[in-house]
Amino acid sequence: MKRLLPIAASFALILAASAVTAQDAVATKTDTSAAAPVAATEAAMPAPAALKGEAARGKGLSYTCRGCHGVTGYKNAYPSYHVPKLGGQSETYLNNALKEYREGKRKHPTMQAQAESFSEQDIADIAAYLSSIK
Repeated sequence: MKRLLPIAASFALILAASAVTAQDAVATKTDTSAAAPVAATEAAMPAPAALKGEAARGKGLSYTCRGCHGVTGYKNAYPSYHVPKLGGQSETYLNNALKEYREGKRKHPTMQAQAESFSEQDIADIAAYLSSIK
């Protein structure tokens, strides 16, 4: 049973992220004939220091996060471990925490499984959304 919870949570997150990504793809569909010159120009440009998170997209991506972190007094399968509430946390803190889970610097099987599925932009979007709610 302990193994099924992280797998189910990861599956639900992947489904939610896929739906958001599919919506983004439809909303930003452009003519691909002009994409090659744009891609070459973008490749020559330096990478931005930090990604700007989009809270609206982060809301969809954080669907499974809210299942554990959005319920007052909720405790997960480990009875002695309190699940922190994330709404209103610092955007920088949330960005760093998710990256540390993804890289294995923070240890929690469910959080590592969740974070491994996120891109840099996904993390920025989730942090933007969660930091905006109370």
